[in-house]
Amino acid sequence: MTSLINYQSLWTSLLLDIIAIVGCSAASGQEFRKPNVEWNLPQVAVPNASAAAEADMKAYTETIPGTDVKFDMVPIKGGEFLMGSSEQEQKDQVGEAEPEYFYDPAAEGPQHKVQVSPFWMGKCEVTWDEYLSWLTGRSAILRKEANEPETPNTQMADSIPCPSACAYTDMTCGMGTKGYPVINVTPFAAKLYCKWLTAITGRLYRLPTEAEWEYACRAGTTGAYSFDVKDIDDYAVYYGNSSDKYAKVGSKKPNPWGLYDMHGNVWEMCLDKYEVNGYKKLIGAADGKTLADPLNPAEGAEYNVVFRGGSWDDDPERLRSAARWASHKDWKRQDPQIPPSICFFTDACAAGFRVVRPLNPAGAVPAKEYEPDFKILDEYLKGVEKSK
Repeated sequence: MTSLINYQSLWTSLLLDIIAIVGCSAASGQEFRKPNVEWNLPQVAVPNASAAAEADMKAYTETIPGTDVKFDMVPIKGGEFLMGSSEQEQKDQVGEAEPEYFYDPAAEGPQHKVQVSPFWMGKCEVTWDEYLSWLTGRSAILRKEANEPETPNTQMADSIPCPSACAYTDMTCGMGTKGYPVINVTPFAAKLYCKWLTAITGRLYRLPTEAEWEYACRAGTTGAYSFDVKDIDDYAVYYGNSSDKYAKVGSKKPNPWGLYDMHGNVWEMCLDKYEVNGYKKLIGAADGKTLADPLNPAEGAEYNVVFRGGSWDDDPERLRSAARWASHKDWKRQDPQIPPSICFFTDACAAGFRVVRPLNPAGAVPAKEYEPDFKILDEYLKGVEKSK
């Protein structure tokens, strides 16, 4: 893997990183810490983005205000499916298990019925273009240059604390930015980005639950993949065809519901905590009933957070619809900071994320589970003070 650390500018960049986080926080008051569902911000008008009921849901294109950056959202109707892998599928993967790195086919079962509420999902993984609109402050800069008037949405969005664009290393792992999926983002930073995106658009964007992710990935199919495995090169970017790097999003064929890169390219972050017996725990709590919008909350954790879908650096077995992985302490192996960054990984070159938008913003997933945990920021700033 590419060596990432650039010590020449490390301390300057680190100082800028701290200033950026503190500056945003100090200038904004505390309104940004409130859950998104309490803001009641108006939705920025976008064709087809509003729906009163599931039957009204349509695909739409979101443009990040102040920029020309766009991304597409696909409607996913609610429904029931069989989540997880069969015992036979798990047995077929035994040789692939790496429990110490949170890849264990035993964690994919038992299979269980799940009911999922309707939502929209990003047609593609979040790209660097989208993420950098927030990370670099580009959206705010361009709006000001164009003399666009401030709105309740932009005021809230601009108040949300952000990490500096001057990261202490190349977070792309040398693989490119324009059109490529964002990687090396911590759960805290991904949730902050979703919070910013929610503020600036007025629409509730968040990370998907595992159940939502697998339901959308399967797209009504029941096999190991949403396609015939003999056609994998047509649908997935993986170790066998990636040339040792990720690809631009949407470069392969979509799944039956029009979603790209659900198998391969980069692993995708979910809201759930990774536990080998996590499914058993949820099934037991349901007491024989079909699980409705299940969630095993990661509760602000940085590690042991579930990632799905496989990546450019994985063999086909890890691209299966039921395959699970998780963030690991080794993802900051090269981070030299004290305390380590709360916004960037250094060694998660195959891990990104995708956004969803629930039809019912106040639905089954409690706000506290998809909101960033600002205790992480507070503890980080305390650690910075102690290290001076």
